[in-house]
Amino acid sequence: MNTEGKITDVNQATVNITGLDRGHLINSDFFSYFTEKQKAHEVYQEVFEKGSVADSPLTLRHKEGKLTDVLFNGSVYKDDKGNVLGVVIVARDVTEQNRIASELIEARVFAELATEIAEEAKINAENATIIAENAVKAKQQFLSNMSHEIRTPMNAIIGFTKVVLKTDLTEKQKEYLNAIKISGDALIVLINDILDLAKVDAGKMTFEKTPFKMKSSVSAMLHLFETKIQEKNLKLITEYDSKIPEVLVGDPVRLHQIVLNLVSNAVKFTTTGKITVSVHLLHEDDDKVVIEFAVIDTGIGIPEEKIGKIFENFQQASSGTSRIYGGTGLGLAIVKQLVEPQGGNIRVRSTVNEGSTFSFTLSFQKTNADAELENELLELDTEIKNIKVLVVEDIPLNQLLMKTLLDDFGFSRDIAENGKIAIDKLKENDYDIILMDLQMPEMNGFEATEYIRTTMNSKIPIIALTADVTTVDLAKCKAVGMNDYLAKPVDERLLYSKIVGILKKPKLEKLSAKLNETIEDTNSKEKKIKCIDLIYLNQRTKSNPTLMMEMISLYLSQTPSLINTLKQSLQDKNWQLLGAAAHKMIPSFAIMGMNSNFENMAKKIQEFAIAQEKLEGIDDLVLQLEEICLQACQELQEEFNIIKKTI
Repeated sequence: MNTEGKITDVNQATVNITGLDRGHLINSDFFSYFTEKQKAHEVYQEVFEKGSVADSPLTLRHKEGKLTDVLFNGSVYKDDKGNVLGVVIVARDVTEQNRIASELIEARVFAELATEIAEEAKINAENATIIAENAVKAKQQFLSNMSHEIRTPMNAIIGFTKVVLKTDLTEKQKEYLNAIKISGDALIVLINDILDLAKVDAGKMTFEKTPFKMKSSVSAMLHLFETKIQEKNLKLITEYDSKIPEVLVGDPVRLHQIVLNLVSNAVKFTTTGKITVSVHLLHEDDDKVVIEFAVIDTGIGIPEEKIGKIFENFQQASSGTSRIYGGTGLGLAIVKQLVEPQGGNIRVRSTVNEGSTFSFTLSFQKTNADAELENELLELDTEIKNIKVLVVEDIPLNQLLMKTLLDDFGFSRDIAENGKIAIDKLKENDYDIILMDLQMPEMNGFEATEYIRTTMNSKIPIIALTADVTTVDLAKCKAVGMNDYLAKPVDERLLYSKIVGILKKPKLEKLSAKLNETIEDTNSKEKKIKCIDLIYLNQRTKSNPTLMMEMISLYLSQTPSLINTLKQSLQDKNWQLLGAAAHKMIPSFAIMGMNSNFENMAKKIQEFAIAQEKLEGIDDLVLQLEEICLQACQELQEEFNIIKKTI
């Protein structure tokens, strides 16, 4: 090149790597053949300043989009008087070496997983995979149907039992009805345990990140046991650490499930004494808190030789436990499956005939945002009367039960046998809220809600009434625009609380959708939520700090270049290059624990590129990916420095 950056001569290898002939290359701009023009210009200037450069990494671009990683060595050349005439650059193609290095690191990370897959692949991998997938789908469908079919009649049985228990009865009648209610409750626990176990087995157990009030949440959970504890003449003690922030970010539903399982066991296996529920702050920093939960009872205890097995499926402390106390032996197995994937751990200490202590730790993000008390149980307020409810339910027994409950609340109500009738009623009358069953003839709850939201453009609150509480259905409820859901059998206080909570309490903006964008810090300034989560990488590398640093370094070295390629190829309408760059980015999101939404964005960009036309919204997708990847690079650099200090 000359001193102005124009090419004066090239060899055949340069012609091959760019796809351009010598006539086109000579006298053209040297910097125009690189994905990062500015960096190429800096290398060029460095040669003049220092006289030479060695092993500077850059990426060359072929005219058809192919990228070639190179290392540059260069030096100036002079005339016989010492005047600099230009620069000689020699580029060494290291694409293959980089690819091999990347694959070696990835291979090491996924070695354990690949070994397991290889073992299964020995017995006809393709057929085994298809059979396994079909089996999971069949099991999920069976459990979904079973849940619906059993919960639907149980909703009426338990609901009407509660209604009748409020009337004047003889002692013998109360005794019989209580027996029915206890049996119904036990059956619902069994259904819940089996469904949760199926979700764990199928990898469908998911964890939300929503703001919630920890103290109110714990109080609401323990309220459910008040009657049972009083019946057994036990004492319930709650110890709550006042230093715990009022609002935290986590999954309150899964937390409820864990604590309810542990407290339920404590109540079941304790006949005299007390049950203590302790919530204690272990650690706090600027971003998160670590909280220890403990459930302590004075019950029958667990033999030392049995403690190691109680967290296994269908295992109880002794063969007589199920016969005497009931239960499936699934509760603690499910608790473990809920605690550990969230980065927590569970422990147990126990002495036979003295009692047991189950404790677990979980971390929660801090926030200054307000939270709705979704799990707060409100007392019946006789002053709240002006609420009109549309109940969409096809089964007569459940219709009658909902009429009875809403009459007790003092609310007015209409009944629609299916979604089509509900829409007709909604066009003719005004309602405050809709209680929508999901599975109905003619038009089901999902179809009806979608019509109400999209065709009628109505924002009326809709609460789903579902006998099937699998993850898929709850996701569908949110997708079509339902505000909340209630599992059958319906708890009357929870039903009342959700209706009043939606209609009468001030609605605060939902933040769960924005958790991956921003939350307010203590100075009311916007602060980005951490976008990476190295739990998966930590598991795959078995906490090997050197291997983790290699993976992070690989991401930091490749990502900025790929982002620049995305932007430049979009600007140049080079769809092939755009698709290639997006494809290379896709695996990194899962490895670095980034939200799957960003992986989907990269896939969508790749789809746009394949279509070879600039579709609406692609500019925003590229911009969002740039922002999140730059944030990820910054956070990963911080993590890299922290890991480096531990070696």
